[in-house]
Amino acid sequence: MKIAIIGTGVFGIANAVSLAQNKNNEIMMWTESNDSFDRIEQNRDNFEPLGGIKIPKSVKISSSYEEVLYGAKIVLIMTAAKFIDDVTKKMKPYITKDMVFIIGSKGIEQNTCRFVHEVFKDNIKTKNLGVISGPSFAIDIANLEPTALACATKNTKVFETLKKAYTGTNIKLRKSKDLIGTELSGSIKNVVAIASGMLEGLGYKESTRAFLITESLHDIKELIYNLGGNKKSILSYAGVGDLLLTATSTKSRNYSYGMLLAQNKKKAAKFIEENTVEGYYTLKSIYSLIKKKKVKMPLIDLIYKIVMNDENPNKLIDFLMNK
Repeated sequence: MKIAIIGTGVFGIANAVSLAQNKNNEIMMWTESNDSFDRIEQNRDNFEPLGGIKIPKSVKISSSYEEVLYGAKIVLIMTAAKFIDDVTKKMKPYITKDMVFIIGSKGIEQNTCRFVHEVFKDNIKTKNLGVISGPSFAIDIANLEPTALACATKNTKVFETLKKAYTGTNIKLRKSKDLIGTELSGSIKNVVAIASGMLEGLGYKESTRAFLITESLHDIKELIYNLGGNKKSILSYAGVGDLLLTATSTKSRNYSYGMLLAQNKKKAAKFIEENTVEGYYTLKSIYSLIKKKKVKMPLIDLIYKIVMNDENPNKLIDFLMNK
């Protein structure tokens, strides 16, 4: 089957490499510019952003929505969350009713505080929609490490179609019906990862970081419930699985940013300029969202004050010990 991947960031490319293991898949990726196209094509045999992996020749790349989407059975949306509105509007003329759409983008739209799947549905009307999220660094997927993702959808056909595409690959899927819980978990874990990185930057050890992660699980569970999701989603691949991975590893840009923020704010600012730190932008959206919905999340309030208002990172310890 033909699979269209919208976006050529590392997560999109990693999934293309994984899906290419299934010889029944025909993969075509959309990229935003000729410069991006040239960069990927010239480095196919040693793609440095993913540890020097080889991008299979069977993975085709184009900057034409029409070419990429023509005949596609599955459309994977892998762009940054802030581009979803623009991208989906431009995709719309080439959409057919039988297409299955899967959102892999993480984050919440900043100005509106809408989830990515809500932005998508505003522009493209379909019942064939799902969200994937789970403990999955792009570099591990691309190097074909065994990896698990939750696929949240209301439509069994969507899950079964995606499962067929990933058959014979290094990725295992588990079904969920909770789009809100899955998407929220995949977004907010990046914020917690920043705080966990701060603790390491301050010199605290694994026990303290586990303390923070455990406390955050309770808050995330309540936020999922308050926003209309299922509390049990916190126990999924997208919940505790992704949180544990992202909030404990220097492979995470969010975690690395938190470490720098606790040690050297100038280096942290430069890191933000040179890297996509999803948690930084999600923090703004989550903070606005909880204020709008009048949900109490003291941990998010504190992280926001530290990151955005230059509060002392050591206040995290005061919070944990006195909560």
